[in-house]
Amino acid sequence: MAASLVAHPATAGEITDMAGHAQTVPDHPARIADLWFAHNELLLMLGGVQQIVMTVDSPQARPWMYRVFPALAQAQVVNGPQVNAESLLRDQVDLVFVPQASAAITAFGAVGIPVLVSSFQDVDGLLRVVDMTAAALGTEHAHATAAHYRTMMKQTVHDVRERLASVPESARPRVLHIQSLHPLRVDGADSIVDEWITLAGGRNAAIGVSGNMKPVTPEQVAAWNPDVIILGPDCGTIDAGADGGLWQRLDAVRNGRVHANPSGVFPWDRYGSELPLQISWAAKTLHPDLFDDIDPVALTRDFYSTYFHYSLSEDDAQRILAGQPPQPVPDHAP
Repeated sequence: MAASLVAHPATAGEITDMAGHAQTVPDHPARIADLWFAHNELLLMLGGVQQIVMTVDSPQARPWMYRVFPALAQAQVVNGPQVNAESLLRDQVDLVFVPQASAAITAFGAVGIPVLVSSFQDVDGLLRVVDMTAAALGTEHAHATAAHYRTMMKQTVHDVRERLASVPESARPRVLHIQSLHPLRVDGADSIVDEWITLAGGRNAAIGVSGNMKPVTPEQVAAWNPDVIILGPDCGTIDAGADGGLWQRLDAVRNGRVHANPSGVFPWDRYGSELPLQISWAAKTLHPDLFDDIDPVALTRDFYSTYFHYSLSEDDAQRILAGQPPQPVPDHAP
């Protein structure tokens, strides 16, 4: 895949981004502005932490990101839409990653700063962005990591599908993924959330909803009456007595099938490189009997060691799986 994205990975050349635009990028960019929340994790995984001089991910919002990659603290934290081309020039930025919807693409290009659109909606798109990012970094480490990650991702998807092959549609639980409780927003079709629900042996309960973070009413949730509810990170907990006791009548609540989604360097459920961990976790959550040999703690620790070069303790892994932030670093008295 990388060969189709870049003419020569070790030198400056043209890279085709996820919007289909060909961009000429510098040889080994030294000062990168990453203006899409999810893409920062991909760039970090591929060894680009020292090159990031501008990020939209703050330590408050992404404490695990800064714990695992402390060098990211050197970067300026910005509000993506408020970044102007002049500030990029002033900071000598030589490459920018943006989400599809960025309105600043034209302005950045007008002052000669190469811009790569890095959005994706599915596993294949994620792998294309990993390859594109490795090509942009142009290092042997980035290319080797991208190739290893691709193999691991494909194997994860294959193994999960194989185990679930004999499970009929009727035995696949209806799963509602709630991104926010207040206001109430869910994730529908045409999203990475929909894909991992399906891969993990579920059916998206949000029938008739397309896209991410769509507002719905409690009455609509009651009409769907999901078998399983997965609460996104920072979602809080369900008040079963709210809305006239509507929530406590849901099958998922009555049967104890409400789960908090894990969240690490980036939330597992949303467009980051920890998606293989999300798929395995969700499959075990939805079909525990079929995945009883899967150890999410061991998988998480191995992933962090292999792709982030970080030694994660068992307690750290448990906290990530529970969607909790890292323990504060204790102060050491002189």
